[in-house]
Amino acid sequence: MAISTQVARNGIMFVLSSPSGAGKSTLSRLLLENDRDINLSISVTTRPRRQSELEGVHYHFVTERQFIAMRERGDLLEWAEVHGNFYGTPRDPADAAIEDGRDILFDIDWQGTLQLYESKRSDVVSVFVLPPSMAELRSRLERRAEDQPDVIARRLKNSQEEMSHWNEYDYVLINDDLQAAFEKVKAILMVERLRRQRRAAISDFVDTLLVEG
Repeated sequence: MAISTQVARNGIMFVLSSPSGAGKSTLSRLLLENDRDINLSISVTTRPRRQSELEGVHYHFVTERQFIAMRERGDLLEWAEVHGNFYGTPRDPADAAIEDGRDILFDIDWQGTLQLYESKRSDVVSVFVLPPSMAELRSRLERRAEDQPDVIARRLKNSQEEMSHWNEYDYVLINDDLQAAFEKVKAILMVERLRRQRRAAISDFVDTLLVEG
């Protein structure tokens, strides 16, 4: 009879952060496409929906009044104001996933990450993605062609503040080659899934081995 060697573990809150245009959204998409064991935490936002975005897939788009009501009820695990818009993580879906041992991907900024640390630090694994240069960051934002010039200028200005928080993250990588950066992200996630403290049930498995011996 075959014996399962799968050992239950705690879920991971896997955070990817970067300045706009540095690659976190692309890396997030690649991770979701290639790893069945992680799901995206769908944030709520007051930002207008881009043409390429779908409601309930990329974000839940809400009014500022709706967002404030959610925040005041305690429905958000974290929230932040970024580029003049509000973003936040619904609490209940994230909590349920972690308790069930499922990994959740967070595409959030440094403000949200620090809030996750406050309540869920042992469950959080954070990665900050840097651009290879400011010139390349500007080029990527312009090639994306989804924002007006004034919005691009604001994002570039805000990137200075965002990048100053790199040392508050568990891991930092430079996205000068997308495939190489993606391989690093996958490696980080694999290592973190194997950490002893996330696999409380491993002690029972070891006890079984010792008895068998």
